[in-house]
Amino acid sequence: MKKTRAFLKWAGGKYGLIDELNNYLPEGDVLIEPFVGAGSVFLNTNYSRYELCDINPDLITMYRIIQKRGDRFIKDAQLYFNQEHNDSERYYEIRKEFNACQDSYQRALMFLYMNRHGYNGLCRYNKKGIFNVPFGRYKRPYFPHHELEVFAEKSQRAKFRCCSYVTAFKDFGYGDVVYCDPPYAPISKSAQFTSYSRDGFGLEDQKRLGQLAEKAQRNGATVVISNHDLPITRDIYQGSLLAKLQVKRTISPKGNGRKKVAELIALYPGYLEEAKVQANGRG
Repeated sequence: MKKTRAFLKWAGGKYGLIDELNNYLPEGDVLIEPFVGAGSVFLNTNYSRYELCDINPDLITMYRIIQKRGDRFIKDAQLYFNQEHNDSERYYEIRKEFNACQDSYQRALMFLYMNRHGYNGLCRYNKKGIFNVPFGRYKRPYFPHHELEVFAEKSQRAKFRCCSYVTAFKDFGYGDVVYCDPPYAPISKSAQFTSYSRDGFGLEDQKRLGQLAEKAQRNGATVVISNHDLPITRDIYQGSLLAKLQVKRTISPKGNGRKKVAELIALYPGYLEEAKVQANGRG
């Protein structure tokens, strides 16, 4: 299967890790992602159906628009990719328009524009929900025409939900396959980045995700989680099967500054036979 890149630039995207991840994702009818992000795992797996969740309403709204009106969106989005728009002053004008905009379609176009023109592909909001990523100063931002077409086509297999990971986990059960790519636990205090949404994602969220994975496993679901390999994450995922990988960090804007760091894969294989017994008992 030829690998497909996401059309979004995304800190922590899983394109470079997909071959390893596919070794841990079992076969199944549906893949559920509580933290879909840029969708690299969705694009590079072959399930019949997908349930793709994220807490970021701008992201999910854009995905739904591309799913329903892909050709029009691609045509309109391309108008933002020229030298006139690759300008610091113009970028900040559009960012201001975006933060005031209530039209979902126009907001989606500007969201893609800022993703490709903003600093290092970051997606960041302040406590008031204001998008505040600075201009990226790229020589010629790439317009992902092909990648958008591929996403639009494959999205016909998907259901997009704007919800928290807690809500996404509520209905997991026997035979479900779940992949979680949460905001990573910080390697150091200075490296902490939790402003993907206005509410952030802290240590208690990390712990709660581990607890929800254990509960889903007891209900017969298989859960796979990625995170930094740290003492705290090993403690949180101590009930899982752990695998260690070496991956390049993608948060650095300089290619030669992207050093390899230890990545942890936590696998919670579903207790299928136990789930069958429970299901029969409820019947």
